[in-house]
Parts: sequence; C-alpha cells; structure tokens
Amino acid sequence: MIGKQMPNDIRLHGTTENHIEYFAFLAGANVCERYAFNIGSENDAVLRVFSTGNEFVIGEEGVSYRGNGGVFCEYMFGIDQPLADLAKSDVLNRLAMYGAYYEDSSATLQFTDLTEGTQSYERIFFDGNAVCNYFFFVNSAKIAGPLKKQQKEILKLLGKAVKRSPSIGAEDDNAIIEQISALLKDPQAQLFLFKLINKKHQAYMDLFRSLYHRNKKISDEDFAQLTSIAEKYHIDHYQQERIRVDVMYKHPANKGIVDEYKNLLVACTGKGEINKLEIARLTRLKTLSVRNKIPDALFYPLDEMLNKDTRIVDLEEHSYLSETRQILEGLFLSERQIENTIDREDMIKLLSAKKQAAENRDYTFEEILLDTSKACDEKIHDGADAALLEGFSFIITFFDRYDSTSSIINKLAFMENVRISEEMIRSLLGNKKEFDSLRHDLFEELFITGLFANQYLGNYGRKKVKALLRGLRLIEENRLTTSALLGELKGIDREECLFLLIRDHVRERVRNLYSRYTTKVNQDTLKHEVREELRHKKLLTEDIPDSLFREVILTIKKEAVYLQTILPQIIAEKNVSLREDFLENSGLDRFYIEELEREYCELNCLDMEDLSEIRKARG
Repeated sequence: MIGKQMPNDIRLHGTTENHIEYFAFLAGANVCERYAFNIGSENDAVLRVFSTGNEFVIGEEGVSYRGNGGVFCEYMFGIDQPLADLAKSDVLNRLAMYGAYYEDSSATLQFTDLTEGTQSYERIFFDGNAVCNYFFFVNSAKIAGPLKKQQKEILKLLGKAVKRSPSIGAEDDNAIIEQISALLKDPQAQLFLFKLINKKHQAYMDLFRSLYHRNKKISDEDFAQLTSIAEKYHIDHYQQERIRVDVMYKHPANKGIVDEYKNLLVACTGKGEINKLEIARLTRLKTLSVRNKIPDALFYPLDEMLNKDTRIVDLEEHSYLSETRQILEGLFLSERQIENTIDREDMIKLLSAKKQAAENRDYTFEEILLDTSKACDEKIHDGADAALLEGFSFIITFFDRYDSTSSIINKLAFMENVRISEEMIRSLLGNKKEFDSLRHDLFEELFITGLFANQYLGNYGRKKVKALLRGLRLIEENRLTTSALLGELKGIDREECLFLLIRDHVRERVRNLYSRYTTKVNQDTLKHEVREELRHKKLLTEDIPDSLFREVILTIKKEAVYLQTILPQIIAEKNVSLREDFLENSGLDRFYIEELEREYCELNCLDMEDLSEIRKARG
C-alpha cells in the first residue's frame, strides 16, 4: 500500500509471506524528490528504499542495509541490558548504531565505516524486541563525511532522546518522526524510518495480555489457548517466556514494585556492596510481590544482576530484627507510589519480633523503631503523603497495647500484693480483642504461653495468670463479670501474701527456737505460736487456714532436705542434673531456691562463683 498524507510524509505498508508486517515512513523536505524505492525487485526483496549513500532492503527472510543509521526498540523486561541503562530509570529503549561496538578495555563506544550488513528476522526479534523494532537512516547535508563520523554525529543528536522516548514503546509513529526530525536540526533533512512487526509474536502477546489482565493469573484453560497459538505459529519457548514476562511486568499493579526492586539492586551492584537496610527493603518488596500475586519470574533476571562480587555488610543480626527492618523500611515504599499497607501478617511479625527483643534484652529493636520514627517525621515535614504517618501510627498503637498488656500480666505473674483494678481488666479485655483480631488466640501466644514456660514463674504467679486467662474468656462469653474476676485475683494475691508471711515466720521460729514440727501436735503448737505472734505484731487479723499452714510446713521440710543433704552434694560434685531434678520435682519456686543457696554460701563461707558456674551449666 502506498499512501501520501502530506507533502513531506510518504508511508509504505505491507506484509511478508512469513507474517512480518512492515511500515516505511519517508519524511522531510522534498522527500518525494530525494529517494527511490522498488517493490518486489530481485533477490527476494519485498521493498528496497534508497537515498544518497543509504539503502534499506526488506526481504522475505530478513533485512539488509548500508549507509548510516541503526535500529531501536523498547527494552523488554528481563533481557540483557547494560548496567548503565538499568541505572537510569528514564532509559526505556535499546539503540544500536551500524558499525559501532563497545570496547571493554577503554569502556567506550567505537565507530567504524563498516556499516553494511544483513539481519534475519529471527535475529532481529531475538536481539531486540520480540514484537516491534525500528530501523532508520537519515539524509542531511549537515551529517556528511566518513560513515563513522556520520554515525557519531547521529548518535550525539538522537541518542539521549531516542533511548528515553515513551513514543517507541507506544508505537506512536507520528510522534517518533516528529521527535527525530526536530532533533536533526536541519530543515532540509530527510528521515527514513522502517517499522517491523512480528505478527505471530504479536498475536501471542495480545492473547496473553487479555488473559492475564483478567485476574492476574493464567488458568489451565488459558494456558491451553496460549500453547495452541504458540504451536500454530511455531513460537519457541524462549520468546514465549520473554513475551509473558514483559506483559506481566507492564501490568500497573506489578511495575512499581518490580522497578523499585530493580533500582535498589542496580544501586547495590553499582557500589559493590549491600547492607542490611537494603536487604530489608528487597525482602519487603518480595513480600509485597507475593501479596500482589506478582510472579517470581519477574525477579529471576533481576536477582542475577546481584553478582557474587557484591559484598554484604552489617548483616550479622537476629532474623527477627531483619524482619522488623524489612517491614518498617517498607513503609517508605509509598513514596514510590507502591501500595504497602501494614496487614495482619506484618503486624503479627512485628509483635513477635518485639516479644523476642524483650526476652533477649535486645535494644536494637527500639533503635530501629526510633530511626523509623525520625525518618517518618522528616518525610512528613518535607511533604510526604499522610498515609506514611497512618501506617506508622497503626504499628505504634499495637506496640503501646503490647507494652501495657505485658506490664500488667508480668506484674501479676512475678509480684505479690499487686494493685489491680476493674479498669485494668477492661484494658486487658480490649487489648485481647485487638490482638485476637489479628489471629485467633494471638493474645495467649504473645503473653501466656511463654510465661508458663518461664522457669522463674512461681506457684502463685501461675495461679493468677491461669485465673486471669480463664476469667477473660468467661467475660467474653458473658459468663463472668469484671468485678468477679477482680475478686478472684485479689483472693489469690491475699493468699500469696499470707503464705509468704507465715513461711518466713515459721522459718525464723524453727531456725532460732529449734521448734519441732514433725508431728501433728507439734505443728498445731507451732501454728498457734505463729498466729499469736503475728496478731501481736498486728500483721494478721484472721485465722491461718489449715491447708495453707500444711503447705508452709511442707515447704520448710523440702528446704531442710535441700540445704542439709542435696545442696552440699551438688556443690561438692558440681552436679548440675541433681540440682535441676530437685528444682523440677520439688515444686519450690526457683527464685526462692536461689535465695536459699545464696544464704547457704554466705553462712558456710563458700565461694558463690562456684555455684554460679553450676547454675550457668544447667540444661
């Protein structure tokens, strides 16, 4: 087809027998008088266009050319791309000049006069874009002399703009012609532009795009359609893969995340090292990719860029800190228009990390949090989206709930005579509801399970925590009131205080007065004496329950056995297992045992360091 839209613009259009569609655009001053073309000439040429010193021939199997010019196309995602181009986010297109090559030793582009050549269609759509590629040459009095000089001048005039033009990927031919013609800065120049489209690859790409954009995945039925069209047009697996990857990359929900991942990798590769903050951000982007159903295939070519020579620095830290960094670093991805809301899984991971940091007395966690807070403040001050502050506030609110809940429960577990109120119980109920909204029974996982495994949790602490957990559940089921739970907890606390008071006075009386307590009569006498003494000191107004007093006596007996028989053997033999066996089976609180051991060492002038070594060696 030959058409004439305006005096300075002639367009030719056709298709070769093997489904290569071509467009020839001849534009510029007096172009009608300064070019010639043949259709269907010798040597299987479909179209031959030539001008002074230049020629371009479209054949059935490929193209041939001589003179100045080159080829350009939009980069396909994942194909080999120079690091220099990858490092510039605005570089969109590949540009190759005839007769030019890159010299590694000097790291410069070299030009020669050897610009004549041929390329098969298979090679064109393999080296360049799988679907659409452009060739060109120019005719201008301002671009003259040896071919290598012309090529250098053309690259100087056109290179930067052509590599960055979005019109090439959009196949906006009119815009491309206008941009290049303006860049030539010669009103008498002519531009000869040739567009080649692989119709087979285009059909595969169009089908895949329509199927993928439907719901961001390919069903078995969809894949069967794709396989059918690939087999029909004999499209090899490599071309199928690069077309699919390119379409997936350009999906609006994918591109921002993948570009940010790419830019970060490029920056790390460029400086030859990657630190823990950068790894955290890469990990966060990978997490977002899973959340957004972005295929792993989009990351494989990028990960290969991070070569083995890239040095990893400052990476030695706990995994929970690394995870914290990657989630908190992800907050700032919103600056790149990447949707990154903190979801339930993120919040659960952060709460778990906070718990582990507290258990390890690891203040790095708080430092990370403080750094993030400062960064948020600075970015908000500089005009960042308020969503950044909302995301961080969401995290801080949960951390405040964690601190409040942990404080109340730990006081109940490890302190006697704890001041607790209905307001505190209601606060725990509200916090429990919020934690469990993230995941069923998360409250128990964060605050209770580990506590019960704590060797220093005493008998009364365990009773109070069990009562609290059971009571909160019953209140949620409307089977108990907050006042009733408060009464139960205060009752356990009063019993604990009374037990400790009686135990200490019984110990003193037994130690100082050598009271006997082996028989029931002895015990009744001892109980009466202790009761009267405490009443006289106004430390006791009620009677001493028999069960409580029996528990005190049993504790004193166990204490005597430990101090008189077992502990001396432990110290003499450095017998760690014997000590642990007693601690596990006696039912005595570990804090209490350790205090007895300290008193024993002081009384017998023993080096406490020996016992410390035994303690450290346990389990």
